[in-house]
Amino acid sequence: MKFPSNIDAILQKLEAFNPSNYAASRNYHNGSVSYLSPYISRGVISTKVVFNHVKSLDLPWYTIKKFVQELAWRDYWQQLWNSLDIDKPIKQTQFPVRSNEIPQAILHQNTGISAVDQALKSLTESGYMHNHMRMYVASICCNYANFDWLSSSKWMFSQLLDGDQGSNQLSWQWVAGSNSNKKYYANQQNINKFFNSTQTGTFLDVPYEAFPLKEIPKCLSETSKHQIQTMFPQSTFSKLTNGKKTLIYNYYNLDPFWHKNEKYQRVLLLEPSFFKDNPVNKNCIDFALQLAQNIDNIIVFSGEFNQLQKHIPESTIIYKQHPTVKHYSGTEESRDWLSDVEGVYPTFFKFWNKAEKQLKY
Repeated sequence: MKFPSNIDAILQKLEAFNPSNYAASRNYHNGSVSYLSPYISRGVISTKVVFNHVKSLDLPWYTIKKFVQELAWRDYWQQLWNSLDIDKPIKQTQFPVRSNEIPQAILHQNTGISAVDQALKSLTESGYMHNHMRMYVASICCNYANFDWLSSSKWMFSQLLDGDQGSNQLSWQWVAGSNSNKKYYANQQNINKFFNSTQTGTFLDVPYEAFPLKEIPKCLSETSKHQIQTMFPQSTFSKLTNGKKTLIYNYYNLDPFWHKNEKYQRVLLLEPSFFKDNPVNKNCIDFALQLAQNIDNIIVFSGEFNQLQKHIPESTIIYKQHPTVKHYSGTEESRDWLSDVEGVYPTFFKFWNKAEKQLKY
């Protein structure tokens, strides 16, 4: 699967999406999903922009409701991330946990579950994995191999072009039972149904009543540490003009329409401290840099925000709100949210009940 980085191609992809079959087919491998997540996660387009497109199709609300709910999930995770430390359990501690490493079977794509192994290989090649499959992988890591959700989720984040800590880590917590009232278990029958498989005889080929398994499957017993180092591009900060009004972009904000046609200096800030805690592979960095080419005269700065401040006064800095930029200083601008609903809600549906009142037409 290829994800174009040119903004015209991205907008064509948006315009071509029709959510009419989304609700009925989204859980299937070849379902009618949008494949817009890499652009939403990197801040090229917002959930509000996608909603406005869907709304313009003039489809009945019941036809688009499920898709709009999925957009709202993204905003919900972001609201939680704004207020909570998502590297810690939201509701309760995962139990049991035998390791904070990763099953070698996941890293080497040989779990013995053919659909899972194919998806893991595709992830390495394309930087994308179907959302339903992500739940299967998380379930295998956390609930069959009993691996720590945080280290496993950070491994997944490092591979995804659409990597978003809010939706990624909180979803892994949900699967592991740290952000939910029970663990999520995948079984072979479910995988076969949704991923065009007929496989039998695997460690998942048992009824749901058999979970949790009494013993960890042998294929999941060997472990490895997740080791990856983010490769940074060369900085072009020699082009910076001191005293000029400057827009700060980052891994979560590559919006080419932000103050478009206005005379600002534009800087893409890639902070080593962020990527040390949340490393990503070369494909992810390359994709972000390709998306940044949609922003005219973008200057790349590989360094910390306080280092950038030595070149640009605080009074000239403008940036978009995001959980990862709380240490920035200057003028903060709001993000383009789907609705005006803010704050921490104990469940998504309490959040959704308020948001839907604003969105439904």
